[in-house]
Amino acid sequence: MAELLASIGYPPDLNLNTLEGTARKPISRRLIYQLGVAGFAFGNIMLLSFPEYLGLQESEMWFRKVFGWLNIALATPVAFYSGRDYITSAWATLRTRQLSIDVPLALGILVLYFRSAFEIATDTGAGYMDSLAGLVFFLLVGKWFQQMTYHRISFDRDYKSYFPVAATRLVRSLRPDKSDPESESVSVNKLEPGDRILIRNGELVPADGILKKGLARLDYSFVTGEAEPVERHSGEKIYAGGRHLGDAIELLLTKKVSQSYLTQLWNDDAFHQEKLMGTSRLANRVSRYFTIIILAIAFATLAFWLPRDPQIAFNAFTAVLIIACPCAAALNVPFTLGNTVRILARHGFYLKNTNVVEALRNVTVVVFDKTGTLTAATGSELQYEGHPLTEAEMAWTKALASRSSHPLSRMIAAGGNMMEVADFQEHIGQGIEGVVASQHIRIGSASFVGFGKNTPADATVFVEINGQVKGGFQLRNQYRPSVWSVVDYFKKWGKTFLLSGDNEREREYLLPKFAPETTTPISQYPNIPISIFFNQSPHDKLNFIKSQQSEGETMLMLGDGLNDAGALRQADVGIVVAEDVNNFTPACDAVLDAKKFAQLPDFLEFAKKSIYLVYAAWILAALYNVVGLSYAVQGELSPVVAAILMPLSSLTIVGFGMASTTIMGKLKLSKGLESPTVGGISKPERAGNRD
Repeated sequence: MAELLASIGYPPDLNLNTLEGTARKPISRRLIYQLGVAGFAFGNIMLLSFPEYLGLQESEMWFRKVFGWLNIALATPVAFYSGRDYITSAWATLRTRQLSIDVPLALGILVLYFRSAFEIATDTGAGYMDSLAGLVFFLLVGKWFQQMTYHRISFDRDYKSYFPVAATRLVRSLRPDKSDPESESVSVNKLEPGDRILIRNGELVPADGILKKGLARLDYSFVTGEAEPVERHSGEKIYAGGRHLGDAIELLLTKKVSQSYLTQLWNDDAFHQEKLMGTSRLANRVSRYFTIIILAIAFATLAFWLPRDPQIAFNAFTAVLIIACPCAAALNVPFTLGNTVRILARHGFYLKNTNVVEALRNVTVVVFDKTGTLTAATGSELQYEGHPLTEAEMAWTKALASRSSHPLSRMIAAGGNMMEVADFQEHIGQGIEGVVASQHIRIGSASFVGFGKNTPADATVFVEINGQVKGGFQLRNQYRPSVWSVVDYFKKWGKTFLLSGDNEREREYLLPKFAPETTTPISQYPNIPISIFFNQSPHDKLNFIKSQQSEGETMLMLGDGLNDAGALRQADVGIVVAEDVNNFTPACDAVLDAKKFAQLPDFLEFAKKSIYLVYAAWILAALYNVVGLSYAVQGELSPVVAAILMPLSSLTIVGFGMASTTIMGKLKLSKGLESPTVGGISKPERAGNRD
């Protein structure tokens, strides 16, 4: 079934998280109901209000009463069901003696409802129920648009999303004629300490345990970022998260999956707190001043009219609160920045929400991971170092390597010709040997071939021909196109750091790339503050982010994998560089398609400049309020004026935000679809290059 689904373009996403059924629905069902109620009531109240707008004769005045009471019936669920979240949120913020954007919204909803109900009940007017329903409807449309945008991609994943759903457990056979254990496939959430499991080549270790049989070669780049596999022998402890490379091994589990070393990262406080960022603070700050100004105008209007005409005073006071309701301002952020998020997603840069856009403007420190972030995850290559091999010797080496399925052997064998190999032997976890063209060739680890003084110390796979160690193949990373142009761009933001789980082999090459702009000779770089750190564990990266934040810095973290999840979550903005945006999205704030890495500066500049469009939209909203308040302070606000001005202002703000961001997106990003807009090399750069 899985193969059939994959063949038609719908590959199933099966993992441990799927078994526990913790996936969230993209859109709140209650929001859909609230939006439906508001939309239904809005349309019908507008219809029932038309006779009032067009004018009624004396003999038709009973329509006002009948339709008025119908409007109350329709508007009541709109105010207290559809608008409930704004009212409760406003009350919660007032109890903490704060002002948020929901306070003026709730004030406008309640004043609209009770003044309209009073006018209808006392037969002194038709009320503003249509404006009330329109206000709530447009607000909920903005919230729905936000949620649709936020859930274009799932960000909030944990370790369960990356583990397989099943493992092979070994059990003692009940048959007396069979001594070998039998195997059974069980879901990993049912594995218990004491279980003996079989880990085949390429499979992930699901839980901590003791190696009981075989030689383990574990690729922990998934967890630590270290690119080279590590060896573990029988009796040694193995931690969850490593991918085994080699012949099958047997593991005795000491912990459950949920209690393994890997899951400790998710026990940190960083994963149990919500970030309050950017635009929420910006919108609340604007609403605080907005509310104070509007209340001041309303009470000044009341004080002016009260000695002259109490009825006009009441009408003018409530009219100010009605017409100045910040619906337009409230819709500004979700639609303007929401469209920014949508445009960026279309280009391969997925922001978690609009808060990230504002948070980017305040970044002072940028931290990079190396493996899979600056380097291409699939772009590694082997480079030979040592005593030069003749063309024939290289052909023999490639021929022997072609007989092994090990990933490093396949990299060595690439481009070689098929030659006959005699007496081939593969020593799992150590190396291979055989006879090619009457020459005895051995390829493998230093201990396997007998490490020589003339061979490079940092080689990964060594070559021995007829008892003489010739040299070794060193694993080289390839850096992404334009990577150093991107790093130079971030240097303009503030301090830049490199935190890598890899070893220090490339320290001399990378240090000048991250050193501050200076005329200091490279030979004196040790006197410059350290900006690159190697052999960093996930906890080291997390603690580094915390230490910088404690000094008042605003942190941006760029990583690629599970080993960066804690740091990504703790950082004020965490960006994941993903080879597959649908497969690897740890707890972060944004996901960047790795193919668009060179365009990251363009994306960030577009996101930062969209904030100015928010300011422009707020200026439009302020102009609208000036026009509306000129009617309100005179006590001359009619239902027709309110019914025209309020929806018109909302539609104007929404239209301006959508149109302006779309146009700016085409101007800023369309060129980047054809070629990177930041300068750099046209092909991936190899780590070994020094020129």
